[in-house]
Order: sequence, then structure tokens, then C-alpha cells
Amino acid sequence: MISVVIPTLNAEAGLAATLSALVPGIVAGVVRDVVVVDGGSSDRTLAIVEASGATLVGAGLGRGTQLAAGARAAKGDWLLFLHADTVLELGWEREAAAFVERVNSGARPTSAAAFRFALDDVGFLPNMLENMVGLRCLFFRLPFGDQGLLVPRDLHEEVGGYRQMPLMEDVDIVRRLGRGRIVMLRSKAVTSAARFKRDGYVMRSARNFACLVLYYLRVPPQYIIRIYG
Repeated sequence: MISVVIPTLNAEAGLAATLSALVPGIVAGVVRDVVVVDGGSSDRTLAIVEASGATLVGAGLGRGTQLAAGARAAKGDWLLFLHADTVLELGWEREAAAFVERVNSGARPTSAAAFRFALDDVGFLPNMLENMVGLRCLFFRLPFGDQGLLVPRDLHEEVGGYRQMPLMEDVDIVRRLGRGRIVMLRSKAVTSAARFKRDGYVMRSARNFACLVLYYLRVPPQYIIRIYG
């Protein structure tokens, strides 16, 4: 049913947990295969993939390039694109399967879905950021890549799939899908807060917002990535 595509680059810190969260979906028959697309890791990423039994694919560096390669290697009629430091909440597979069934049966129009954003951190700033992302998704239907993207293969191909971009590939494909074809699921996608802790929540959030604004102003991604850091 669903092929999970995960891009990696030196992702040993969180990859095992990301893959472990997929096991209930595999057992339930919801996940058909897991494709890990590596951009040239030098840590234990490849060993973790091998031990998990996932399919390993090599690709050029860059999430857009890696996600496109993963989609080509995947076998399922549905694709779930997931970051290597994002852990899906227990029970995610039931909600995903129900969504897939509604679309496949014609009970709802062909559409894609993303999970609810959460961080593996507690406190005022993490909670505020989670709420802000929730509002962004509520009003603009604009989930980022760390919320996952569950999309029928036919729809993915219809909009042209992920483009080979160094940054903003997640916003780019969601924009092409359009607000009317994005559904927000209740299950959480819990993402590592390491970058926010390292850069500071305010500074990291400001950089992310600046990158989003520059993207919509049509600034080329190769310039935006300098601000992203």
C-alpha cells in the first residue's frame, strides 16, 4: 500500500527511532516497503539501514534529489515522504490507512496528507512553535517536510513530484498540490529539536520564516540556503 521514502545524510542520531516507528505499519500491512535514499553518509547511517532491512538507494546530495530518487525506487501506490529525524506517533498507521481507504474508495477527493507537527522538547518556546505551526497549517495548509507527506503516486506524478532543489523542496511540492488537496491528520510527527536548541528557538524560527518569504518572492534556492544555514 504505502512506500515510505526517507532521505539521509549522517542521520545516525535519529534514524533508528524513525525506522522503529514504522514497524507497526509494516506488521499491519499498511507499509509495503521502506526506501532510504542516502546522500553520502560517513557515519553509521548505512549500517542502521542494513540492519533494518530497508531498501538503500544512493543519490546526489540534496533532499529534493534524494526524494525524487526514492519515489522512483518505491513500489507502493502511495508514497510517504519522511525526514530521518522524525518519529511518527503510535497509532499513526491506523489514521493513515483510514485516509488512504477514503481516497481510494472515492469517499473523498484525491488528496495528500501531513501529520501534526511536534518537537521532542518541552517548555514554553517549543510549545509556542508547535502552536504557530498548527495555525499555519490550519489557515494556509502549508505543512513542512518534517510533518511528512502522504500522497497517492498518481497525484505525486501529476504535479511533477519533488524537484531537484537544494532547499524548499517541501514548500514547493505543497504549493503545487494546492490548499484544497492537503489534509491535516491528527497523529503527531515528532521531530528532533536539535537545530532549534543549537541555534536558539527565536533565531532558528526567524531564519525559517525568512527563507519562506524569500521563496515566495522567487529568490533562487541557492541563495536562500545561505540564510538557512
